Amino acid sequence: MRPEQPITTQIIDLIKAEAMPVGSHLPAQLLADRLRVSRSPINDALSMLAEKGVLKREPNRGYFLAREVDSPAREFAEKLGIDETDVITDVYFRIADDRLRGLLPAEFTETLIRQRYNLTPAQLNGVLGRIASEGWAEKKPGYGWIFSSMLTTADSLLQSYRLRLALEPAALLEPNYRLAPEVIARCRAAEKHLLDGGIETDSADALHDRGVRFHESLVEGSGNAFFIDTIRRVNRVRRLLSYRSMQDRSRYREHCKQHLHLLDLLERQRNDEAADAMRAHLGSTLRNHMKIRDILTP
Repeated sequence: MRPEQPITTQIIDLIKAEAMPVGSHLPAQLLADRLRVSRSPINDALSMLAEKGVLKREPNRGYFLAREVDSPAREFAEKLGIDETDVITDVYFRIADDRLRGLLPAEFTETLIRQRYNLTPAQLNGVLGRIASEGWAEKKPGYGWIFSSMLTTADSLLQSYRLRLALEPAALLEPNYRLAPEVIARCRAAEKHLLDGGIETDSADALHDRGVRFHESLVEGSGNAFFIDTIRRVNRVRRLLSYRSMQDRSRYREHCKQHLHLLDLLERQRNDEAADAMRAHLGSTLRNHMKIRDILTP
C-alpha cells in the first residue's frame, strides 16, 4: 500500500488483498498496527466507511465488513464517492500524527506538505485552513508556516487541564447559573450514545467534539462571558494532543458516568455538589493523562 493513499483507501486495499469475506471483524488496533498509524485516523476512516455502507458498526463490538470489495481499492473508493473532504480529513490526521511523532519540523513550507502528502492545491489549502482555524499552526509573515509550541508536549495538555480545574468548578457556582432542560437532555443523550458503543467506534473528531460540547455547555450556563471565552480558547488549542490521548479509550466509560452524574446534580440545582463533582472529574482526568505520558510524548 502506497503511503500517499488515504487511510480509507488503504483499509479497502487491505480488505481486498486478504480477500476478507462479508462479516469479517476489523479491529481498530489491528488496523493501526498493520498500517503503522495511530488509532485516531483509523477510527475516522472506519466511521467513514460505515457511512458509505462498506462496514457495519455493532454496539460494543466494533466494525464488520458489510459488503464485498469487488474492485481495486482506488476504483472502489471512487465508486463510494470519497471526495476532497474525506482526503482532507485523512491527511489532517496524518499531519497531526507525524508532528506528534517528531517527523515534521517546527517550521515548514507549503511545498513540503504538498509533496509529502501528495496533495492537490485545493486539498493543500483545505488541510492548512483547517489546521490554522484550530490554532495548532499559523502562517509566518512573508513565507512558510510554524507549528504552535503549545501543542506538541504532554505538559501542555496537562497544563490546560490544570487551568480547567480552576475555571470550570467556579463557573458552576456563578450567581444565576442556569442550564436549560433541552441542553441537559442533549448532553445526556450524547453520553448514553457513547455508553451504548460509541466509545469504541466513534471517530476521534466525534469523541473530542462530544467532550468539548459537554464542558462548554456547562460553562455557558454560568452566563459569564469571561469564563465562556476562556474555555473555548483552551478547547481550541488542546485539540491536537486530545486526539493523541484517544489512543487509550479505556477511561471513557467512567467519564460518561461522571458526566451523567454532573447533569443530574445540575438538573436538581445542587450546584455546590456539582462543582465538587466537576473538580473530582477533571482531577481524575488529569491523573489519567499523567499515566499515559508515553502516548502523548513524541
